[in-house]
Amino acid sequence: MKIKIYIFFLSAFFLIPVLSVYGQYPKLESDLDYKVHAFLEEQVGQWRDMNISVADGRLLYNLVLEGNYTKALEIGTSTGHSAIWIAWALSKTGGKLITIEIDKKRYVKALANFKKAGLSNYIDARLGNAHDLVPQLEETFDFVFCDADRLWYKNYFATLEPKIVKGGCFIAHNVKMRSGEIKEFIDYISSRENFYTIVDNRSRSGISRSYKK
Repeated sequence: MKIKIYIFFLSAFFLIPVLSVYGQYPKLESDLDYKVHAFLEEQVGQWRDMNISVADGRLLYNLVLEGNYTKALEIGTSTGHSAIWIAWALSKTGGKLITIEIDKKRYVKALANFKKAGLSNYIDARLGNAHDLVPQLEETFDFVFCDADRLWYKNYFATLEPKIVKGGCFIAHNVKMRSGEIKEFIDYISSRENFYTIVDNRSRSGISRSYKK
């Protein structure tokens, strides 16, 4: 009996890390899936420069698929971790992502990462200040991910509100942070009668989701 128990715990000891790694990735079905997965595996532990966690990346991936979104915008590319997850999902819905980054060094790194992941065709990466570029956007969107300067969250939302289609979703990252600007943003989006807002507690950083009615 002791031997059986020992074998069980030994198996569990080795199995748990495997489940924790592979459980965070979606089912791999296409050549592109395998290429993206391989790239993400190579990058484990290397996403710095204000990138999101793998768990949050998978959450974004799932949200795109659940909503069958195709017209996506990201504010704050960093070196591309979140964009890769979003674009991976968009490759399945037939969509495309516009992503904006202000820092040239991070932007260049992101472009290289998109190419390595095989997702360049699904991403329109733009270099510049989102304060200027977002108001200039003429497109409409059904999925927006905001992960830039928190002082401007409210302004980004107010600018994009008329450009978000019915059923579309505005997602903001790091909303669990206790700061005046985040509280002001949450109060503002919660007061919008044409949006339904929830804070997703599956994210350690806090992700708010505002759906246009």
